[in-house]
Amino acid sequence: MNDSGSFWLPEAASTVAAEIDGLFYFVYWASAIIFVGVVAAMVYFAYKYRRRDPNDRPELVEESRLLEISWIVIPTILVLLVFTWGFQAYITLGTAPPNAYEIQGEAYSYGWSFVYPNGAETTDELNVPADRPVKINLSSREGDVIHSFFVPQFRVKQDVLPNRYSAVWFEANQTGTFELFCTEYCGTGHSAMIGDVNVMPQDEFDEWVDGAVLDEDAMSLAELGELQFQRNGCQGCHSIDGSDGVGPTMQGLHGRDRDLQDGRTVEADENYLRQMIVEPTSQVVEGYRAGIMPSFAHLDERQVTALVEYIKSLDDE
Repeated sequence: MNDSGSFWLPEAASTVAAEIDGLFYFVYWASAIIFVGVVAAMVYFAYKYRRRDPNDRPELVEESRLLEISWIVIPTILVLLVFTWGFQAYITLGTAPPNAYEIQGEAYSYGWSFVYPNGAETTDELNVPADRPVKINLSSREGDVIHSFFVPQFRVKQDVLPNRYSAVWFEANQTGTFELFCTEYCGTGHSAMIGDVNVMPQDEFDEWVDGAVLDEDAMSLAELGELQFQRNGCQGCHSIDGSDGVGPTMQGLHGRDRDLQDGRTVEADENYLRQMIVEPTSQVVEGYRAGIMPSFAHLDERQVTALVEYIKSLDDE
């Protein structure tokens, strides 16, 4: 729980958060009052009308029209109130303002990538301006699974589906860094599929986004490979520091012998690295599951070569 949050909810950092919180607390306290009232009535009636003697016979009780009407009308009013309030919140969350700043988001196992209107890209980090509506157009990578975009402090959540677009919008009214989660179980690396949402003042965001466009043609192969490694979410499964994960670490991989599931032992040379990028199911390392890593055959020749050069540069320290 954040220091500026409450016992139940984290801090509210968007324009829609107050409306969502108000509905939540109304349902919570109405439920609590009804629960206490029902339990208190049960205890009172159990005591008042307890059987004091085996020969006791209950008196005939006539129905009360007022009581029967009240327990129909009052719950109906509460349900209609919650429905109306909830539907209004649903429409608000589902309708982005026409002047919203649009960002393209992609989910994959196990990470997030975002592309801004000017072509700038980030991985596992979403940078947005404060006090301005932001719309995120979301999709899951082809051949991947369902994910879910969730920022608790903004009170927004949206499922992300393969081969289909969905959208979520928010207007952050506080600067700072907030956590981004995937809340749809998507595999063994689900718990590591987290990111940051950095909310900046408008002028600071403009300065960042203008300087975030990279000239890939001016990069060395290793630098371009590092960019592709991050852009394609390789860090979600493969570490670069020697630690184990969903897939083998990339540190010191080049030149080592690899024991495969089919019993063969091969050297992790350039051809092996290329084959694993383009056709990962062809040489699955022993101890790891087949079919988790997608093919990156869509990368062009320079991007594949750059990835190989970057992996080669990750020698043991």
